[in-house]
Amino acid sequence: MRSLHVRIERFPIAGSFTISRGSKTEAVVVIAEVRDGAISGRGECVPYPRYGETPEAVAGALTEMAEEVAQGLDRDGLQRRLPAGAARNALDCAFWDFEAKASGIPAFRSAGLATLRPLDTAYTLSLDTPDAMAAAARRCGRPLLKLKLGAPGDALRLAAVRAAAPAARLIVDANEGWEPETVAAHFAACREAGVELIEQPLPAGADAVLEQIARPVPVCADESVHDRASLAGLVGKYDAVNVKLDKTGGLTEALLMAQAARTMGFDLMVGCMLATSLAMAPAMLVAQMAQVVDLDGPLLLTRDRDHGLRYDGARVSPPEPALWG
Repeated sequence: MRSLHVRIERFPIAGSFTISRGSKTEAVVVIAEVRDGAISGRGECVPYPRYGETPEAVAGALTEMAEEVAQGLDRDGLQRRLPAGAARNALDCAFWDFEAKASGIPAFRSAGLATLRPLDTAYTLSLDTPDAMAAAARRCGRPLLKLKLGAPGDALRLAAVRAAAPAARLIVDANEGWEPETVAAHFAACREAGVELIEQPLPAGADAVLEQIARPVPVCADESVHDRASLAGLVGKYDAVNVKLDKTGGLTEALLMAQAARTMGFDLMVGCMLATSLAMAPAMLVAQMAQVVDLDGPLLLTRDRDHGLRYDGARVSPPEPALWG
């Protein structure tokens, strides 16, 4: 008989991490672990306050699923039982891991992939002063930088980072921090700095203007997109979508969403919350289809969990079975 075990874990961040909505000094994750005595499958999620989630509430929602898991709940049933969000993500990924270990068939093969390739990931620069962000860009020396923006002085931040890292590719994430009245000026500054992609420039409920103005740099939906049901409303406003497992409610929906988005003409970005390699591992499957990969969460922590993903500069290798899948 299978059993479900749920726990909250904390991992310190290297320094602090700041976006337009605030700062944090630790990553708080919730683990769902499905066991049958001989086999264990794990999934990790990050409850997101932006969507009203807390670690305690997510852990509680998962704990309430223990009886159903013991009675045979599977991945298909889970999609109908819980809504998209962090709780379903943790349990969905735990089921994928459990199935891989029980069958001996790697998760990527069950997902229809022939192999998993190493990928290059963006590296995120926390929102800070122009000088501090420029220093971070010089210090990390990464080929693809993701700049957290969304506060007064963003044009200065862009110029400072570009001067400090003239050869780096740049993407920008405003985390809903810009306003409709000023977004065109921000777009112009991004174009001037050679930015390749802008994530979620406007609040999710105030992004209609994106359909009415020129987008000189491709714009990617993040907070405006969750699962397949949200894709239709993005047509004409966004050029790409950011697939995050904590929003889709797990790998099962993320794979379906990625396929649907590509069919609708969207480019794909695969992103992450601040979390360990256990959360990144299933996202690596979706990332095989993406134009932009942003799976740098473990690099921003003071420590990762055992058997974590191997990062060699910007290159991240697929997970080993000891971690997941």
